[in-house]
Amino acid sequence: MKFTYQILTLFFILGLISCRNDFDFETSSGTDLRFSRDTVYLDTIFSNIGSSTYTLKVYNTSDKDIKIPSVKLGKGENSNFRLMVDGVAGKIFNNVELLAKDSMYIFVETTIDIQSLSNQKEFLYTDKIEFSSESNSQKVELVTLVKDAIFLYPQKFADGTKETLPLDGEEIEGFFLDENDPINGNELIWTDDKPYVIYGYAAVPSNKTLEINAGAQIHFHDNSGLLVANNGNINAVGSIQNPINFQDDRLEPGFEDVPGQWGTIWLTVGSSGNFENAIIKNATIGLLINKNQGTVNLHNLQVYNASDFGILGRAGKIRGTNVVTNNCGQAGLGCTFGGNYHFIQSTFANYWNKPNQTSVVIDNYDGTPEFAIEQALFQNCIIYGSSSESLIMNNQGSNNVFNIKFDNSLIKFTDYSNQVFGTYPYDFNNSTYFSNCLIARTPQQYRPYFKNTKKNQMMITDKSIDIIGIGNPFFAQQVPFDLLGNSRLSSPDLGAYQNIPESQE
Repeated sequence: MKFTYQILTLFFILGLISCRNDFDFETSSGTDLRFSRDTVYLDTIFSNIGSSTYTLKVYNTSDKDIKIPSVKLGKGENSNFRLMVDGVAGKIFNNVELLAKDSMYIFVETTIDIQSLSNQKEFLYTDKIEFSSESNSQKVELVTLVKDAIFLYPQKFADGTKETLPLDGEEIEGFFLDENDPINGNELIWTDDKPYVIYGYAAVPSNKTLEINAGAQIHFHDNSGLLVANNGNINAVGSIQNPINFQDDRLEPGFEDVPGQWGTIWLTVGSSGNFENAIIKNATIGLLINKNQGTVNLHNLQVYNASDFGILGRAGKIRGTNVVTNNCGQAGLGCTFGGNYHFIQSTFANYWNKPNQTSVVIDNYDGTPEFAIEQALFQNCIIYGSSSESLIMNNQGSNNVFNIKFDNSLIKFTDYSNQVFGTYPYDFNNSTYFSNCLIARTPQQYRPYFKNTKKNQMMITDKSIDIIGIGNPFFAQQVPFDLLGNSRLSSPDLGAYQNIPESQE
């Protein structure tokens, strides 16, 4: 009898539950939704390259469980946007349920072929998400900017393999640039007409020159870069108003200053090059110069956010004027495996936010004559950063040429414990190696007061009174204008820039 009573009680409870309407969904009135934003701006994308995923949060502001009759893109199935609602991908959704005072996420992506939309280089593509009810509707706008581009990439063969390049006894994914490419025409002339997006390593063939014009925008995908073969040449000449930009292909603000997003620009053994008014950023090694032919000239070159070296010379021959580096994982400049280096009015800074980094490294590898430092000459330069020692020198062997000379330059070298200060090659009082130099022994001494190191604004401000106007006029005459085009002839400062007011934006 007791068992029968329990069964009857259970059925009674179930009956009550089944009669409740707590889980019935009312049709949305069209006024009960609130959104985390009224417009979703998807960042600029390249034609036919998928965007990142963006999020819209939808809130049910009412005290009732509601059913949204329709959630759809305004252009329906023809829209270039894609949605994911409640884990389901699509462009049109019916009877979407949302509990009282609850919320849900809608994820938005896009891939757009600009050629199907216009003949323009850039196109602002828009649509909207419509939340419809029987009596009303609400909407959220969608906006993205699409850029047309020239895509350079390795050929893919029938067996699924891709074109490769021989490099140091290995094969890397890459291709040679072609003067008569059937799609792109002459790939050895890069203009500012459209951005270039590179997959794999693009290589300049032997006995050919890659000409890069002012204003050209070059974007590298992950594990990509630019190689110059033996006897090949690169001539990248921008202007102060229209510099050449080498960077990654992620255009979202969150990736704007992320180091290591692509490989390097590599001038291999026997190659040559010239870089003027150019910016290289977010690489693993910004510029790698390996036992080049002749002298690589660098003028008004900025290299930022390299996860390894900004500029790395390996038995290289480099002449640099108005060169600036910052935020590099190992060093802004590496003069390694010997070589011949001459820099005038340059700023080698490094404010990388992790230890074991410096601004300038000089070494002669194992000390054999093959790797001798023939010359490492710095004139009217700044060598400074967040580490204690901004100059690291390694001279192997006692009878080897280690021809270093710093003239009228600022060098940060604290060495609080005096472990190496005063000993060769850190004999800062020896005018043979250090002439009229300022040696900062504390973080406050001879501080350059850069404009904003986090934003790579490496102009010195008028607070930098210790280094303003003390440049050697003879060296300044060889580089009469600073990186911004300002004259330095009357009163030259140290580094790549003449000073600016601290308050100047």
